[in-house]
Amino acid sequence: MKATPIQEHTSPLNAQQAQQLTSLIETLTPMQVTWISGYLSGINASAATGEVAAPQQSMPAAQGDASEPLTILYGSQTGNAEDIAETLRERAEAAGLNATVYDMLDYKPKDLKKEKNVIVCVSTHGEGDPPDNAEELHAFIYGKKAPKLDGLKFSVLAFGDTSYEHFCQTGKDFDAQLEKLGGKRLTDRVDLDVDFDEAAEAWIETVVDKYKDELGGGDTGHPTVTAMPSAGGAAASAGETYSRKNPYPAEVLENVVLNGRGSDKEVHHIEMDTEESGLVWEPGDSLGIIPENDPAVVEELIAALGLSPEEQVTGIDGEVTLQHALTHQYEITTLTRPLIEKYAVQAQNESLDALLAEDQREVLAEYMHGRFIIDLVEDYPIEGITGQDFVRLLRKLPPRLYSIASSHAANPDEIHLTVAAVRYESVGRARNGVASIQLADRSEDVQLPIYIDHNKNFKLPDNNDAPIIMIGPGTGVAPFRAFMEEREEREAGGDNWLFFGAQHFLTDFYYQTDWLRWRKEGLLTRMDVAFSRDQEEKVYVQDKIRAAGKDVFDWIEHGATVYVCGDANAMAHDVHEALLELIGENANLDAEGAADYLKKLQKEKRYQRDVY
Repeated sequence: MKATPIQEHTSPLNAQQAQQLTSLIETLTPMQVTWISGYLSGINASAATGEVAAPQQSMPAAQGDASEPLTILYGSQTGNAEDIAETLRERAEAAGLNATVYDMLDYKPKDLKKEKNVIVCVSTHGEGDPPDNAEELHAFIYGKKAPKLDGLKFSVLAFGDTSYEHFCQTGKDFDAQLEKLGGKRLTDRVDLDVDFDEAAEAWIETVVDKYKDELGGGDTGHPTVTAMPSAGGAAASAGETYSRKNPYPAEVLENVVLNGRGSDKEVHHIEMDTEESGLVWEPGDSLGIIPENDPAVVEELIAALGLSPEEQVTGIDGEVTLQHALTHQYEITTLTRPLIEKYAVQAQNESLDALLAEDQREVLAEYMHGRFIIDLVEDYPIEGITGQDFVRLLRKLPPRLYSIASSHAANPDEIHLTVAAVRYESVGRARNGVASIQLADRSEDVQLPIYIDHNKNFKLPDNNDAPIIMIGPGTGVAPFRAFMEEREEREAGGDNWLFFGAQHFLTDFYYQTDWLRWRKEGLLTRMDVAFSRDQEEKVYVQDKIRAAGKDVFDWIEHGATVYVCGDANAMAHDVHEALLELIGENANLDAEGAADYLKKLQKEKRYQRDVY
């Protein structure tokens, strides 16, 4: 049973009790939770009357407990695969199956050879990489120690984003390698794009029915779960009814540019009103925003298609105008290979067909880089295309996620974001980010649909006395502002160390007033900053980490959790390498030993990353 972690400061329990109760709940089935709820109610009633509660009748064993175990493994960077894995377990139990869910990080790879029935729910991070908690198992099945899996039946659900070239690559890897090792694929792999709810629901139904047929599950009396979880998150708290499917309409209260005059960057501090929402979040969570496309971009695209904005089309929510559909319902900027392939079928253009040839992947990637859908429409026009033909090619406009830069405990009625406005020029045309420019330029006097995207993999320690090291250059500093607000509200005694980086001290020191106040008051124990363009030789956060290597290692040895947030392409890799170097140097370990040390930290939840 998935449980929102119980915190000492929001409950009548002490820290140990809160942790024990949370751990217990997460091991229980829905039926066990119901039984315990009744049992505790009986104790409470007995206490009021002075009578001793009679022991409750033992719960009958589920039929599924006699069936072969069904192991569900999830690898998830932000929580989507974890949510679906938990929902799958509940449905499997309701069907009488003996199902157990494991975080891949907590699963012993050598146990794979003992399994008879495995379901993998795994996302792909960045350009084809496994998420952090799936790295070890992924490497194991491709390594020399990978076992023969001749008796294994498996199914794979892959999460991804078609805007990336290596869509769902990690799921494809698991699917292919489990078969190569001798496993039998019980259901075909399903690849999910960012709008995955309906497809995931259908897959869960299919896979549960298949394993029920294979393993002989029966009706257990478990309650049937009828609703999918809200995107990316832990169970909603009482009163929280808003989700990705049912977002809360929020007003923007404040929109302030954080950069000084003359900066090359444009970063906005956004404050949104949540007073009437009932939304609850924890530091490390993200805010999902369901954006709308820029009206000017919509107008330009419709003109390039040679269509009328008032043409009626069947959109996601029924009959609407083409203008409405392209503004509110569909992704109209990002070029993806699947979209180009569908477009090419209608275009019947030899040049476009040649571009999609397998040996032209690099050429196609170069074409897609820096171009939008309108460029495809202009470069390869389709004579006589209708609005309905066009929208059938498009995917649903996906939400955008932003790290929350404020603590609910400190600011329960508003959410703060740190948003870099994306503006650039490419192939002779000005380009803008969808959500970032809506927030920066068009967020006054409108209501923005929002929801909380919970992230269990990026959380403060339960122990308020535990030290933390926060590494967040640029807008990656956002969640650490929330961390500090939360630690301040808790009156946490643990030391706090921030590494921050940007281009210039005078123009790009985001939240400088907050950091300096916390430093003066003693809450922020140490702060190391790297302003890359303020000297002839560029200096980045990884350089500051190396320079402070002995102190960083001492903090880690004394129980510190290391957090990294920001750019996944360069920064996160460079910081990871810096950590490996300082661990090897200060612990006198070779490269393999340093890697094992860092993996151990990861398993202990003391090395957490939120990179994008």
